[in-house]
Amino acid sequence: MSVPLTKVDSAIAGLSIDEKPIEKDTKHDKKGHKRNSSTAEGVWTMKDLEEQRIEITLPIETQKTGWKLNTSPNTIEDKDILKMLLINPPVKKIDLHFPLGLEVTARNSKGVTIKDALDAIHKQFKKKADDELDNPYLAGFEWDKEECWTRLVVHQTKHGAPAAPSKKSKKKSKDEA
Repeated sequence: MSVPLTKVDSAIAGLSIDEKPIEKDTKHDKKGHKRNSSTAEGVWTMKDLEEQRIEITLPIETQKTGWKLNTSPNTIEDKDILKMLLINPPVKKIDLHFPLGLEVTARNSKGVTIKDALDAIHKQFKKKADDELDNPYLAGFEWDKEECWTRLVVHQTKHGAPAAPSKKSKKKSKDEA
């Protein structure tokens, strides 16, 4: 056995230092790396918020949409609501839990907006007929940190128009009569 060894083995002594080590094929050893440009600064993950116990806040505007779950979010009259962040601080993705067990995920690398959440919900309900939905309108979102820190509960209602605007319209009709 006088053949020179080319691999380094801890059990064999006496290899000279000038021998070249075998190079690994680094092309296949590289792990995938996400581009930094695709992640926005100041955008959290729900797990990070939970670990650091950072409380989130929801905009009140989500309760004023009067949006029907099986229609496109673009049918909402106030388009400015759609551009607002769903929660503050912004997150990349959030699970939306329905009381009957359905769960959908809204995603946006720059921060989930109300439109992202409504799009995710609409994707689940767009093929449902009106008579298939018991509560077809969005009533709003609720964050229950005691139940689950990392998701929002979606509330639904039978009637789409919020209470305040419907009262105003009744007053107008009384004034006209």
